[in-house]
Amino acid sequence: MRKNYFKKYVLLFVLVTMSFMAFAQTGGITGKVVDERNQPLPGSSVTIDGTTVGASTDVNGGFTITHLKARTYTVTAKFLGYVASKKTVTIEGSVVTVNFALLPDNTSLNEVVVIGYGTVKSKDITGSVATVTAKDFAGGAITTPEQLIQGKVAGVSITSNSGAPGAGSTITIRGGASINGGNDPLIVIDGVPLAPDGIAGAANPLDMINPNDIESFTVLKDASAAAIYGNRASNGVIIITTKKGQSGKPVINFSTQVSDATLPKEAPVLSAQQFRDYVNANDATSGGTYKALLGTASTDWQKQIYQTSISTDNNLSISGTTGKLPYRVSVGYTDDNGILKTTSMSRYTGSINLSPSLFTDHLKINFNFKGAQVKQRFANEGGVISDAVDFNPTVPVYGSGSQYTPYGGYWQWTDAANTPSGLKSLAPLNPLGVLEQNDNESTVYRAIASLALDYKLHFFPDLHANVNLSYDGSRGSGFDNIPADAATNLDSYKDANGVYHSGSDSQYKSVYENKLFEGYLSYNKNVKSIKSTFNLIAGYSIQDFKKTDYDNFFAGNTTTKFADGSIDPRSAATYPFYINENIMTSFYGRLIYNYDEKYYLTASVRDDNSTKFAPSSRTGIFPSVALAWRISNEDFLKGNNVLSNLKLRLEYGITGNQEGVGDYDYLAQYSLSNSTAQYPFGGTYYQMYRPGAYFPGRTWETTASTNVGLDYGFLQDRITGTIDYYYNKTKNLLENITQSAGTNFSNTIIGNVGNMENDGLELGITGKIIAQKDINWTANFNVSFNHNKITNLTAIANPNYPGQAVGGVSGGTGNNIEIDQPGYARNTFFVYQQVYGANGKPLDGVFVDRNHDGIINNQDLYHDHSPDPKQIFGFSSDFNYHKWNLGFVARANLGNYIYNNVASSTGIQRNIMNPLGILNNGSTDVLTSGLTGNGSNDLLSDYYIQNGSFLRMDNIHLGYNFGSFASWVSAFKVSFNVQNAFIITDYKGVDPELGYVGSGGGGIDNNFYPRPRTYSIGLNLSVR
Repeated sequence: MRKNYFKKYVLLFVLVTMSFMAFAQTGGITGKVVDERNQPLPGSSVTIDGTTVGASTDVNGGFTITHLKARTYTVTAKFLGYVASKKTVTIEGSVVTVNFALLPDNTSLNEVVVIGYGTVKSKDITGSVATVTAKDFAGGAITTPEQLIQGKVAGVSITSNSGAPGAGSTITIRGGASINGGNDPLIVIDGVPLAPDGIAGAANPLDMINPNDIESFTVLKDASAAAIYGNRASNGVIIITTKKGQSGKPVINFSTQVSDATLPKEAPVLSAQQFRDYVNANDATSGGTYKALLGTASTDWQKQIYQTSISTDNNLSISGTTGKLPYRVSVGYTDDNGILKTTSMSRYTGSINLSPSLFTDHLKINFNFKGAQVKQRFANEGGVISDAVDFNPTVPVYGSGSQYTPYGGYWQWTDAANTPSGLKSLAPLNPLGVLEQNDNESTVYRAIASLALDYKLHFFPDLHANVNLSYDGSRGSGFDNIPADAATNLDSYKDANGVYHSGSDSQYKSVYENKLFEGYLSYNKNVKSIKSTFNLIAGYSIQDFKKTDYDNFFAGNTTTKFADGSIDPRSAATYPFYINENIMTSFYGRLIYNYDEKYYLTASVRDDNSTKFAPSSRTGIFPSVALAWRISNEDFLKGNNVLSNLKLRLEYGITGNQEGVGDYDYLAQYSLSNSTAQYPFGGTYYQMYRPGAYFPGRTWETTASTNVGLDYGFLQDRITGTIDYYYNKTKNLLENITQSAGTNFSNTIIGNVGNMENDGLELGITGKIIAQKDINWTANFNVSFNHNKITNLTAIANPNYPGQAVGGVSGGTGNNIEIDQPGYARNTFFVYQQVYGANGKPLDGVFVDRNHDGIINNQDLYHDHSPDPKQIFGFSSDFNYHKWNLGFVARANLGNYIYNNVASSTGIQRNIMNPLGILNNGSTDVLTSGLTGNGSNDLLSDYYIQNGSFLRMDNIHLGYNFGSFASWVSAFKVSFNVQNAFIITDYKGVDPELGYVGSGGGGIDNNFYPRPRTYSIGLNLSVR
């Protein structure tokens, strides 16, 4: 027995000893990778040469490699845009600390930049291309991807559409190149060109992409860079690349952010006391009619509809390598509540990236999947905000009498003579009632899947065969419910039996599909004997866009019921669903050549064929060519200690545009009328076939672009920047043109008429002001100057063409404040010249007789300013001190003008003491102007054209990185952000930053959903 125990003890001792010996024979490497300023480089790759063993650094730059046998290794640290560093490390059974300090590779001249159908090194770029990576993204409560680069790129204007949750932005590159054809750039995500159409139920299609999953943006601004995308690239291209898996052990990142949003400024309207004083002073009726309408309450209606909102954003990701499979998986949840009551957005996102390499790296696979569910609740923003500005501030929110019971208890303007609703006709409605008695919600699902295969031929390794497959599918559905006691839909329909119906239950659903197949060959060869490098691609693409709208929710192909459950016949559709589809097929090719890294040539051509046009005019050819001379590589500048980089670029190309055109508009089509539009024959009603408008010669809108650029760097690229001058000429404008009576089946139609020019200058400069071990300061400044002019708007050039009126405004019927006319910028304000008195105030109803005919009429209208800014500025700064970080992003627009429609429609006596027999509130402008608004021309006065120049502090951020405080924690960071911190402007309205492009006009301030001021605190934790 003792012998057995002795044997067991000996065996146990041997096993333990062997374990200790094995442990002693293995070890690991830990350390940190930093840049030249001693700042961490998260995402750096640290590998053991000759093996697949490695790790990627966390947000604090830290890494750990374990289970290494005792021996000597060569360890390499790499980061994009930096010189790789190698160190020899000897493992003797313990963990060795090895730190790397990487130096910039000549200011990222060797950084790989994603362009159309491939990548190039930054130093080899010949076009006007800008790249913004995650390291330089804007911070704060970011819910849509485009906000990450706001103010970061010269020539790129990003204007949020409103302050609503997920409202998205209008992106304009170099002022846009169209009038009616659309000015949005082409968005490409991981090789998938997105459809330009919106998604039903989604305020912005880009809402479906989680900003936390994005690695970089590449902006192709000129035609030589963008022409490879052909007919959709007239307004530039934005390439979005999402994050991918990294080599090494799994790294888990978790981030959370809580935000508090407030209303920064109310619309300037009269307070209750100012309102009483004004009515008492100006009511000239014999019986004091308007004075009698004053109430005893003091209600701030804007405070009633706005709120302080709390929002959260949470993201979790894990990335690493399992075997030879790099992966990244992420999930996210955003709960964004608006400052306008009842508005909200909740978003769930998930993404998967797999990027293995097979057959000794001959076959590279990149699979991406991004899925999202977005739920939103909308409000009738324009109506509610307008009512809050207009509504009488001396009445209460809720009525005390029984006469208000039919309206849910909300105080309303009533009129017993108006049967059956009892509401005052045309009077504004209680804004809080409009908000709370409306439930407008949507649910949208979207999935984007792409598979990219890159095969390097075994027998010809310089030649690669590439295949891209992708699918972008979405489904949007929603409802808009209004109860029976809501004033908005009270007794809104009288049926054939004389019965009135109230309320509404309206539904909608759409399905979108975007399918892509792409195959191309790429050849890359460096011929050292002739100091030349060749890069060629040639390929084929087919993309299918399909949209299905459903109208069969209720009986008779209807979409709406009343609150009592009966069908609203006005919602009847002809068919249960409608399908719109267009297909584009393309052939393309490109050559990139450089000689001795001094002289560069890029040439491309794309042949697009779109089913949006008639077969005889479907084909568009879009060529481009670019030359570059890297002067700093010439012998006479080599070794120059001041000038580190200098490259001259010259580019020309043609791009196209087909937006604004229906899928079947080229056809002479007939459509069946719906059930509410029938004709009687013999006592029976029949649906009829109706011809549609027809424009047989429609074709591409094309833009020819010329660009001259200079890239420079000084003092070992401590100072870098670009200068670009461009001239764009758009012809065959897709414009909404009038049709003479009897010549077509519509009075307007989209056709190809006219030309427009854009020219401008862009300057960008980045400086590393301080670059020391524990203190660093980098600043960026960019400015762009842009001018556009319409040169023709007729099929046959006619300099005397009177132009097209655009820019509809409220306060009257059929009034337009802008015009598109040859010789002037698009959307130029077209107004009467106000006459002022000796006291500097406008004279009521008095305008300048500009043609001296003794009559004030439309012949006295003149071309005033444009809503387009003349200059757009961007500023950013990032200051680091030890573990602290402080920075800001600011933007400015100069020379943009705004029509203050709030002041013109409400800040007049006629609105406040309304002829309808009601009292409306109005803009405080009425106190200084004294205008009555009784004249027929008052609404078009240039008095309401105001300078909208501004300086906005977009973001101020402060952060502290605690670093690694536990063995399992590699980084822990706390950040504080303020968005929309302040704005400096002379504009008298709420916010001077309005959209200024589009077929309907721009620069018109008419009860805009205000952008909130947002305070947020965030935590970021990285675990390895």
